[in-house]
Amino acid sequence: MVEYITHNRNVITEPIYPEVVHMFAVNMFRTLPPSSNPTGAEFDPEEDEPTLEAAWPHLQLVYEFFLRFLESPDFQPNIAKKYIDQKFVLQLLELFDSEDPRERDFLKTTLHRIYGKFLGLRAYIRKQINNIFYRFIYETEHHNGIAELLEILGSIINGFALPLKEEHKIFLLKVLLPLHKVKSLSVYHPQLAYCVVQFLEKDSTLTEPVVMALLKYWPKTHSPKEVMFLNELEEILDVIEPSEFVKIMEPLFRQLAKCVSSPHFQVAERALYYWNNEYIMSLISDNAAKILPIMFPSLYRNSKTHWNKTIHGLIYNALKLFMEMNQKLFDDCTQQFKAEKLKEKLKMKEREEAWVKIENLAKANPQSSESFLELKRREFPLWHAVSCFSAAYKSIVEIAGSRGTGLKLRGSLLSAAPDRARLRAELAGLPPAGLLELLS
Repeated sequence: MVEYITHNRNVITEPIYPEVVHMFAVNMFRTLPPSSNPTGAEFDPEEDEPTLEAAWPHLQLVYEFFLRFLESPDFQPNIAKKYIDQKFVLQLLELFDSEDPRERDFLKTTLHRIYGKFLGLRAYIRKQINNIFYRFIYETEHHNGIAELLEILGSIINGFALPLKEEHKIFLLKVLLPLHKVKSLSVYHPQLAYCVVQFLEKDSTLTEPVVMALLKYWPKTHSPKEVMFLNELEEILDVIEPSEFVKIMEPLFRQLAKCVSSPHFQVAERALYYWNNEYIMSLISDNAAKILPIMFPSLYRNSKTHWNKTIHGLIYNALKLFMEMNQKLFDDCTQQFKAEKLKEKLKMKEREEAWVKIENLAKANPQSSESFLELKRREFPLWHAVSCFSAAYKSIVEIAGSRGTGLKLRGSLLSAAPDRARLRAELAGLPPAGLLELLS
């Protein structure tokens, strides 16, 4: 039958349409078996074997016949639309949750053909795909066909007319971008990134909301996912307009500075590879006055402290490129960084000296010395330490009671047991030097 419908003409007559659609429906539209691992680890296409459909030899013939039917030169959508309707499309979309990748591949091609031939069903198909994504993002976080649906959408987005309709922009911002926060992102990320880049090639003004959304969803503790975000961000920067780059460069490079400082060498390495991209380097060069002060501290610090030698080489390369761009700016950033480091050292020294004086005062008062030695050793925040060692601080208040600066504090400390929250509130932010002033 497949060969017959492929190689012969004028064989698809009007009475054939309902029979073919019915044949496809009774064979394909079925309840899918439950997931083989519904609550376990996410499916890894490189490690895990997919669950294959036992009846695939039979199902494959039906899919092939129906595809030949749709692709035949004799096929007439005006006749077929009576039978291939919204209900048919909805049932077809439900099959995308099949665990068999062979079936999902046929479904992808079939739905794409239907989308191309039935103009009246296009909006409905997009709406139902949106619903699948919404359910996946906010309810189940499990669906086997997200990658295939995104692949179809990539082709659909590519054909969008300009200027983009508002509904398409909403789809990008409210559906595609939230897909980045799902834990199984790795399964469909290449297709998702392609869709996002397609939108930006159509309308560059969407760059700022897209990049800000990516920064909002940026993973904090999942390094492989962070590498995926860096990959996608570079694809976006490859198509970005210089005028749009200016709008997002500061938050973007603040995030890149964090990535360069990552102890996970693959994250740091992927971020530093941006300096091997000629177009990105041209954008950086045009805006070096803003970008270098953001990046310099992370680059300089990690050139000396990062554990991975490969990262050292990449950082030296980035610093060298910055120096070649603007020697004076580079020298200014170097001096500013050294000044800040010196200021930080002086601050730490003052802090240590303050603790030493407090420790000596505590030793002079045996009643509170043990508490203060423990406080010095552990260096709790002062207000927390006071709540833990209220007895020691009552002794301090007795020392400071005659001082005007200590009167209010004394009253609070004496009532520390019934009202520790108020005590912590009054002592919040009081540094060791401030405590010293109280004691001296």
